[in-house]
Amino acid sequence: MSNTSDTQVIGIASGKGGVGKTTVSVNLAVALQLSGKRVMLLDADLGLANAQIALGVRCPYNLSHFLSGEKTLQEIIVTTRQGIKLVPGASGIYEMAGLNELQVASIVQAFSSLEDEIDYLIVDMAAGISPFVLAFMSACPTRFVVVRDDPSSIADAYGTIKVMIQDFALDNIHLIANGMGSQSEGRQLFERINQVCARFLNHSINYLGTIEQDELILTSLKKYQSVLEYAPGSAGARDFRLLAQATQSLPPVDTLSGGMQFFVERLLKHPSRS
Repeated sequence: MSNTSDTQVIGIASGKGGVGKTTVSVNLAVALQLSGKRVMLLDADLGLANAQIALGVRCPYNLSHFLSGEKTLQEIIVTTRQGIKLVPGASGIYEMAGLNELQVASIVQAFSSLEDEIDYLIVDMAAGISPFVLAFMSACPTRFVVVRDDPSSIADAYGTIKVMIQDFALDNIHLIANGMGSQSEGRQLFERINQVCARFLNHSINYLGTIEQDELILTSLKKYQSVLEYAPGSAGARDFRLLAQATQSLPPVDTLSGGMQFFVERLLKHPSRS
């Protein structure tokens, strides 16, 4: 990938399923693309890939075809109507959910040889903290964790952050509060989680932004669209535009260790510690 060091690579995780991680990944990707950035979205939720559904695009091939050697990475990439380059995950293929280290490495190596000029690579993880997810999160220099204000989501998000910090020595972790009643409630949720991190992990995390509860986000998903296309004047669209602005104002990761090369090297260097 030319100018690989200029690509900002962001991994988006959540402690558990059902907190809107893919919705956040897709809408953030669209918001960045609409602001003039060149975006690639890797659907790394390999057992239950659904980014393609949310973007309203049909993908004839996916990562399983790449891993089996049938297709190159370039051949499975689909450009969506929003202009996003989507690398489709493999939905419902059980083996894909348990990739080994070599397979993960082969996916990531293929990225370094892509020719596309990309400003942001967004990696939509599977929920939870499987070795596979942690290998991918380690390879992403910037890490977003999506959380909702319910006890199990908070506990699982904290558990994910704890493993990333204590077992993998990762930093640059940013929290996104999703489905909140207000912006201030989202900020308060972050403060609560950050206090626990500071107290028990001796490590602070960062606040990225809040997505308020908005029925139109759910409606847009059912219409196979992002909320920015379906209801550009909605609170949800506003919040994703703000999230894209916050993402763009993050200091870029040092280009010597950043971008695609970093992504590749990190995955090869410290694969999942299963």
